[in-house]
Amino acid sequence: MRLLLIRHGQTPDNVEGKLGTVAPGVGLTDLGRRQAEALPDALADESIGALAVSTLVRTHLTAAPLAEARGLTPTVLDGLREVRAGDLEGRSDTAAVTAYVGRVVSWAAGDLDARVPGSEDGHEFFARYDAALAELVAAGERDGHQTVAAVSHGAAIRAWVGSRAVNADDEFIRQHLLENTGVVTLEGTLERGWRLRTWQGLPVGGTELLDLDAPDPTGESY
Repeated sequence: MRLLLIRHGQTPDNVEGKLGTVAPGVGLTDLGRRQAEALPDALADESIGALAVSTLVRTHLTAAPLAEARGLTPTVLDGLREVRAGDLEGRSDTAAVTAYVGRVVSWAAGDLDARVPGSEDGHEFFARYDAALAELVAAGERDGHQTVAAVSHGAAIRAWVGSRAVNADDEFIRQHLLENTGVVTLEGTLERGWRLRTWQGLPVGGTELLDLDAPDPTGESY
């Protein structure tokens, strides 16, 4: 199975460097909408048979052009949502961002007991994210598809790939940015595990869709 993890398009929170993780959340900026509109052409070579989104509206808006182009109805899976910021929600200061990102990286390093203040720990995060992707992959296999895609979130994608891909780790996700509509491609199965094939950290539609001025804490290299 080929699994594409697509980060949502740019939001106002990304522009402000704010931790905004509670559903339904904010929509997309003008740039975010252009990023989303670029997905169908950018992924033209991918035979996506099933598409999933999280419960946050920004993933729905990002997936919409791709879903329309492929004639797909996205499945909403709560487990694909962003790592909730808890007590740090709405903050953009360095201390809050460092605390949030630090927990996410520590999960990829194996410290699953680390907890985002007022929110989830690594055990809880992986339980719901694993379950969501298992549901998506199982649906794809059942219908005979070889490629499925999920529109999800920066910190969540990085934590999961850093832990679950056999050829990635916490140091890898520290060093690799994942901008809005960046795409991570993995291959494998639920039984045998996953191997990272490509990490497209920049907007998949091209560098003209990149905002170099946005602080965007869940997209930058750590």
